[in-house]
Amino acid sequence: MNACVGLKLLRKEGNSYLNEQIASTYLCRTSPHTLVGYILYSDQVLFKLWSHLEDAIRDGVPQWKEVFGGDADIFDQFFRTEEAMKTFLKGMHGFGVISSPLVVSAFDLSPYRTLVDLGGATGHLAISACERYPELRAIVFDLPRVIDAVRDDLSKVAIASRIELMKGNFFNPKEIPEADLFGLSRILHDWADEKVVLLLRSIYDRLPLGGGILIAEKLLNEGKTGPISAHLQSLNMLVCTEGKERTLSEYRTLLEDAGFNDVRGKVTGALLDAVIAVKT
Repeated sequence: MNACVGLKLLRKEGNSYLNEQIASTYLCRTSPHTLVGYILYSDQVLFKLWSHLEDAIRDGVPQWKEVFGGDADIFDQFFRTEEAMKTFLKGMHGFGVISSPLVVSAFDLSPYRTLVDLGGATGHLAISACERYPELRAIVFDLPRVIDAVRDDLSKVAIASRIELMKGNFFNPKEIPEADLFGLSRILHDWADEKVVLLLRSIYDRLPLGGGILIAEKLLNEGKTGPISAHLQSLNMLVCTEGKERTLSEYRTLLEDAGFNDVRGKVTGALLDAVIAVKT
């Protein structure tokens, strides 16, 4: 407990210990900004995967099979039990609540009318966008079991009437809805370049001329010398997914290969940065 005082998470008053504001905000399950889910996910999953970092670097593949056994798809592993899925979703939500407001304000999205939050999970990107842009409606698109898990919580947000929930798999192009704006928050860094381009082409085909795509990821600088948070996240991707963090130039290449133009990026100062591109 005294160590937590030293870390400025608690304060000591006589023989009692009380939360500092930062602890109440990020370390309590009842807080809307809680990071408890991500902390538990890090403890129960990432810590074990990182213990195989040397193997991941040497072999260049994620370490799910070595750590947890089986040959299931990566996200089947994330969602291997109901509890594991909820822990993962809450963890991603905690990060999203912090980052998404800055991502949706990085560029002017007011011309758009319908946002598809692709792989949107708890809908933090859609919620932030609808709160900032009153004329915008959103569709949170994700796997059926994810939509079932988040439906109740999303129905309670103030702008719930402007958010539709849709089940599907974004790697099945026929299931992706049409819209004039797509948002992808922490999606592309999970996948290798080949799969990213296939997904981007599917999105391109569902957009009208002038439609846009908004990407929320942590950007490496062009020399790939930082920031350190992006490097560490890229190592995270190495041990648990097929993907990696990328530079703006690398995202530009992927987006242009899929047909997009006018690719711009902005460092937000938050946990995630923003990239936007347009179908012309």
